[in-house]
Amino acid sequence: MRMEQLFDLLVSYGPWGMFLAAFLAGSVLAFSSETVMLALLAVGVDPWALLLAASAGNTLGGISCYCLGRLANPDWVQRKFKIKEQHMLRARRWVTRWGAWMGFFCWLPIIGDALLLTLGMMRSNPILTNLTMIIGRTLRYATVLLSALGVARWIL
Repeated sequence: MRMEQLFDLLVSYGPWGMFLAAFLAGSVLAFSSETVMLALLAVGVDPWALLLAASAGNTLGGISCYCLGRLANPDWVQRKFKIKEQHMLRARRWVTRWGAWMGFFCWLPIIGDALLLTLGMMRSNPILTNLTMIIGRTLRYATVLLSALGVARWIL
């Protein structure tokens, strides 16, 4: 299946498509859930439904990364998902210093997956990690939605 077909399929499922897109983006797979969110917003899907679906899906995708880091061999994870050594070392320094609070920043591009995998490998507090991850990811999607809604008001 080509990327355009996947995108169209996800948009056709409304909030459930948003959930799946966010789950994929939250896992170690590279996927842009924000484009699905903006497309769904453009066709009139309720912003609150999008925020809920995106936050839940992205958080569950992030939990899968955390669990993978907790269960798998670190060398295998780094090789299999092509995570650069420098990103893993940076993530390890941050996690050593800040612990589970780094879960808040797991939405960041490039380093976010390395952070979550490292949090799992270093056995950070799962409850605090998940709580900070939920907050960070929800705020990111809320920012995308609010920005899109604000821009739409200026255009219309």
